[in-house]
Amino acid sequence: MVRIGVIGLPHSGKSSLSQALQVLADKRKKDVQLVEVYDLDELHSHSYDVVLQVVDSTRLEESLLQTPHIIDEQEKIVLAIGRYDLLLETDHSVDLKKLEQLIGVPTCRVSVRKHYGLEDCLSLLLDVAKRPASQAHPIYHLRDLDDAEAYQAYVHGILTQTLRHAKDDKHQTRLEKIDKVLTTPWTGFPIMLALLYLVFWCTFTLGAYPQAWIENGVQVMGDGLRGLMAPSWWSSLLIDGVLQGVGAVLSFLPNIIILFFFISLMEDSGYMAREAYLMDTIMHRVGLHGRSFVPMLMGFGCNVPAIMAAREIQNPKDRVLTMLMVPFMSCSARLPVYMLFVDAFFARHKALVMISLYAVGIGLSILFAIIMKRTRWFRQEQDDTVNELPEFRLPRTRNTAAHIWERVADYLQKICTVILWASIVIWALEYFPTQDLNDLEHSYLAQIGKAVSPLMAPLGFDWKMSVCLLTGLPAKEAIVSTLAILYGGDITAAGFTPLTAYSFLIFVLLYFPCVATIATLHREAGRGWAWFTVVHSLLLAWLMAFAIYQIGTLLI
Repeated sequence: MVRIGVIGLPHSGKSSLSQALQVLADKRKKDVQLVEVYDLDELHSHSYDVVLQVVDSTRLEESLLQTPHIIDEQEKIVLAIGRYDLLLETDHSVDLKKLEQLIGVPTCRVSVRKHYGLEDCLSLLLDVAKRPASQAHPIYHLRDLDDAEAYQAYVHGILTQTLRHAKDDKHQTRLEKIDKVLTTPWTGFPIMLALLYLVFWCTFTLGAYPQAWIENGVQVMGDGLRGLMAPSWWSSLLIDGVLQGVGAVLSFLPNIIILFFFISLMEDSGYMAREAYLMDTIMHRVGLHGRSFVPMLMGFGCNVPAIMAAREIQNPKDRVLTMLMVPFMSCSARLPVYMLFVDAFFARHKALVMISLYAVGIGLSILFAIIMKRTRWFRQEQDDTVNELPEFRLPRTRNTAAHIWERVADYLQKICTVILWASIVIWALEYFPTQDLNDLEHSYLAQIGKAVSPLMAPLGFDWKMSVCLLTGLPAKEAIVSTLAILYGGDITAAGFTPLTAYSFLIFVLLYFPCVATIATLHREAGRGWAWFTVVHSLLLAWLMAFAIYQIGTLLI
């Protein structure tokens, strides 16, 4: 067991911090005992593996005067700047690295009220407890002085060098100045949009070459198999079903790798946290906690783990509302559909069209939250947040490779399971009962498509487009497989126009991502909210696609 002594000035918040850390340790199944210490005599009379000094952020100088005396009694010490949110509210912050260098004690920043920094504090305590005992601290030379004025002068000097004011950039480092530019709305949002444009431009431009190689490889393989196999239902299934359907989705793998390479760089470097910081103000205007934006960011990868990540939001109303907002985020499953249509119909404005799809999703999620916050289910006072940013760091090759592989593995798994079976089912519905792929009008697939066609006609969709949307229910990548099987991989000759293509993309963006997302919502938020998402997403997708197509028809 790790025994931790917790000491601090009266009313420093040491009791609440001690209790919060004990609860966290128990939750993490760590064998830890936190004991409150009320004075230096008690500290001297007991043995602890590590001592946590709670420094009151509103009384920094007074609190730090106690530090040299604690060092006299204990060599393993962690300094926790408590109630750090109150210091931030005064537009001040502490240069943590500088403070650690000057005082020679590992330091962390915490706020029990905001549930901020508790994980880092507990990890630091356990780490220091395992370290060998240190034999020296920078302030050991003050012991011989035994002079209160010397202590006070020393602490005052430390605070002069480590206490920062937001409006005072005289002592700011280069990274702090960069942070100021990235987190100020007037400069931060243009930079964010410019970076997104660059990411999508690179995704399309660099990914076009390997994508073309894969498409040509699939075509050559198909032609080779046709020459080797006699015409039959089996050869048609293999070539027109499996090879065409799976190959169409597989061709977008290079684009997926490039996109998530850039996303991983932004996450690992700390820039993604700056984007969350920028959006925090908007989230508060909506009435949500700033932490709600983190699951939304994760939703750009996959909606399922993003919904599960919302568990960390303590307020139950905010937690459920955040889960309902996540499906608006353009997950990676939608990317192949986006790329296929953008490349075919918007060649001159690929990056702009892609950004518009992401922007529409984010904008509608915020509008959705504003509306829901005014209903009896979610109406409440909003919480505050701590706007503390992680330090910039150089992305590690190993982490970047792991992030990319995680997405690639998920993509390949879907291809080998959901997409493969969807391609087989779509081929079978297209092949039977006529057993002739050239006679689509009398196939089972046509009968299904024509049954829903009257509902989709006002959106500019024919029965084939309607079928594609139905096959996207299990997984959005299946839409690409369906298009490849129905149109032979050439959607430009399929009756689509740029207007119907964009209307189609908006529908794909807005109706629920996949069955797995709904199942996760059912488990995390309840059956009612899961069905609510199914209904409202389909209705919203139809209304938005209808508005775009009908208004576009009048204007063009």
